[in-house]
Amino acid sequence: MVRVRGASPLRSRLPYRLRTRTDRGALSIFVAICAAYVVLVIALVIDAGGKLRFAERLDGYAQEAARVGGQQLDEAALLQGAGYKVRRDYVEEAANGYLRLYGLTGHVEFSLDGASVEITVQGTYTPVLLGELGAGMVTGRGSAVLAHGVKEAETD
Repeated sequence: MVRVRGASPLRSRLPYRLRTRTDRGALSIFVAICAAYVVLVIALVIDAGGKLRFAERLDGYAQEAARVGGQQLDEAALLQGAGYKVRRDYVEEAANGYLRLYGLTGHVEFSLDGASVEITVQGTYTPVLLGELGAGMVTGRGSAVLAHGVKEAETD
């Protein structure tokens, strides 16, 4: 048995190919694992940003649908002196008509006095890079309040 100077007795009992083995290629495996995690983080950032943009877009659609619905005044109540109110059936029809342009539907809620409208819109977001991993429902809300006329003069 040949003894290598400075080697432990246990190591000297190993076959030659195991004694002279180096860690060649170990860094390549580490880089490959780290690169996979970096790609996963980038995919998470891109898809999370997409989901936020989708939620913002739904909020915009809901706001516009509420604005469109809020313009559906009850003319009969106005002429009778009952004040500014919206016609509920017209509001729902107008708001859902607007949302249908974008392939969406909304849920319409009214205040007790009929002077404000709130619309809730839901849509399904499908991630670009993560597939079904980050898919889910996203909700957007918008409201409109009837504002009419000038009640008092502006002063500087």
